[in-house]
Amino acid sequence: MLDTIKYYRSFQAGQTLIWAGDRMEFVASVVTGIATLSQVMEDGRTQTVGLLFPSDFVGRPGRDLAPYDVTAVTDVMMCCFRKKPFEELLHSTPNIGQRLLEMTLDELDAAREWMLLLGRKTAREKIASLLVIVAQRAASLEMRMAKGKMVFDLPLTREAMADYLGLTLETVSRQMSSLKRDGVISLEGTRHVSVPDFDRLLEEAGDDTDGGFLG
Repeated sequence: MLDTIKYYRSFQAGQTLIWAGDRMEFVASVVTGIATLSQVMEDGRTQTVGLLFPSDFVGRPGRDLAPYDVTAVTDVMMCCFRKKPFEELLHSTPNIGQRLLEMTLDELDAAREWMLLLGRKTAREKIASLLVIVAQRAASLEMRMAKGKMVFDLPLTREAMADYLGLTLETVSRQMSSLKRDGVISLEGTRHVSVPDFDRLLEEAGDDTDGGFLG
């Protein structure tokens, strides 16, 4: 049934997929690539409020207007579903509604982590926390645990990291250099990250090795 109402759309890095206030005629799942959710404030500043990775959902049944700008960080492909037929399927197919609820709860957990990250962590902990998030998502896409030595590509530019974390560009660059100097990470170029010991990165993020927060 989903196959009959789906279609695919591709976007280039830097392209806006959805503008805040747009009427949403579809909902979608990210197939490949990474996008940001952001909002422009009255004074023109942009605040990134979330990241969309493969398997993340875009749009909400029952909501007509998009609340945030959605911008492709890398090339993105989305599997889209026409909104009205999708909403009808939610009523007739409980399994789809259950899966959507699970995804919404995952998003709520991510939002709570983001609130803690912005409100209570130091600049160094914020940078480390973002690296943890990206490493964990990269591992999950490869169907493995985030542990030991890890290698992944950081999808965000330094400017995008600053927007996401509420830091200045200079602070982001300084803290990345500090983590590199202390042996927590190594870098090839600006995007390819190697983490010798994931538990060490968790500690730098203010998390313990079980994923909880240190007192």
